[in-house]
Amino acid sequence: MSGRQSAEERKAQIVAEVLRLADEIGPDRLSTTDVARAIGLSQPAIFRHFPTKGALWLAVAKDIADRLQSYWAAAEAGATGPQARLKALIGAQLTAIAETPALPSILFSRELQVDNPALREVFRKLLGVFQGRLVAAIRELQAAGHLRRDVIPEDVAILLTSLVQGVAIRWTLGARGFALVPEGLRLFDVQMELLRAKEGACDA
Repeated sequence: MSGRQSAEERKAQIVAEVLRLADEIGPDRLSTTDVARAIGLSQPAIFRHFPTKGALWLAVAKDIADRLQSYWAAAEAGATGPQARLKALIGAQLTAIAETPALPSILFSRELQVDNPALREVFRKLLGVFQGRLVAAIRELQAAGHLRRDVIPEDVAILLTSLVQGVAIRWTLGARGFALVPEGLRLFDVQMELLRAKEGACDA
C-alpha cells in the first residue's frame, strides 16, 4: 500500500522501486507505469516528484553514487596499510554490486549509453573517483617496493576495475550461481600476485 509519506520519503521509495524493477525486468524495459503500478500510485503522481524519466534516472544515479562513496569511505577507514586498503576498496565495490544487483545492467543499458548523457556523466565521474582511490593505494605499494614499479599506477587501477566489472558480468550471466564477493577477492589476490615486485628484480 502506498500510504501517506513526505515528499522525500516518497522519492526514496520511488528510487528504491526503480532499482528493484531494473533488476527484475531490465532498465531498458522499465517504464514509469511499471514503477507507479508497483508502488500503488498513478503515473502522474510519479511525475509530480520527478518531472521527466531522465530526472528519475538521475535521482537513481545519485542514490547509487552516495551509496558507493559511503562503502568506499568505510572500507578505507577500516583498513590498515595500502594493501589492506586496496583490497577493502575492491571488496566494497563487489559488496555494493551484490547488494544492488541492478547496477551492472544499468551500466550497460541504452538509458545510460545512448538516451541519457547526464546519467552517463554521473557514472563516468564516479568511476574516476573510485580509480583515484585505487591509484593512491597502488602508488604507496610501489613506493614501499611491494608492487612492480614498471607498471603505471593508473593502468593497475584500470585492471582492477575491469576485474570487478568482469566478475560482475559473469555473476549476472551465470544467474548469480556463485558468491560474488569471495570470487572477486580471490581473483584480486591472483592479480596482485602477478603484479607483486619480485625479490632482486630490477625496476624498468
